[in-house]
Amino acid sequence: MSRQLPTPERALTIGAHPDDAEFGAGGVLSKWSAGGCEASMLVMTDGSKGSWDPGTEPAELIETRRAEQLRSASALGITGEVVMLGEVDGELEYSMQLRETLCWWIRKLRPNVVLTHDPWMRYLLHPDHRVTGMAASDGVVAARDHLFYPDQLSEGITKHRPDAILYWASDRPDHREDITGYVEQKVAALLCHSSQTETTMDGADVSADRRDRFAEKIARRAAEAGSPAGLESAEAFKIVRP
Repeated sequence: MSRQLPTPERALTIGAHPDDAEFGAGGVLSKWSAGGCEASMLVMTDGSKGSWDPGTEPAELIETRRAEQLRSASALGITGEVVMLGEVDGELEYSMQLRETLCWWIRKLRPNVVLTHDPWMRYLLHPDHRVTGMAASDGVVAARDHLFYPDQLSEGITKHRPDAILYWASDRPDHREDITGYVEQKVAALLCHSSQTETTMDGADVSADRRDRFAEKIARRAAEAGSPAGLESAEAFKIVRP
């Protein structure tokens, strides 16, 4: 049986695109929110490349994905902030400015747990995922020490050290959060991202049958993640104590 983290007072997901946090941690976000956690979601990019349709207008897609993210957060029971940084999808670059921005948000929102991409996953192909995971990690390090970006502290924000970072999609997970009873909420949140059903959800919007197959796939993955820890359903993470 995996030892569960206590429900944090505050949590923050940092994802590269709309829907990344839902795939990686939608179940635990729903569980913690139901337990009183003030969870917030920070999305790095505008999602403007998330379509296979050559007729898609990027500006329209940006607005669609913003609205989908808000609906998804509501489906998960999110009570904190939903922050869209609006960087260009597929073109996210690591910079000291990006590190400083994430440091500021971590200090402002003061999460006990930060959840993000594992940038050290072998063969992690998408550059936005790699950059997001690394920048989030470095943002945590900066946020905890007062000599990083002292001008932020003069704005009335104090340094902050989260208790844990949970990296989703890790190839070396060592922590499994029980999401038994919350898989349906995870699926419901993912389906709010209806513009992505062709690209990432097996065409779940085409028919009830395809939607059911997608839901079954998510449930199967949760069962597989939980099995090593004797859990009915789980999400697996690499845990780091900063």
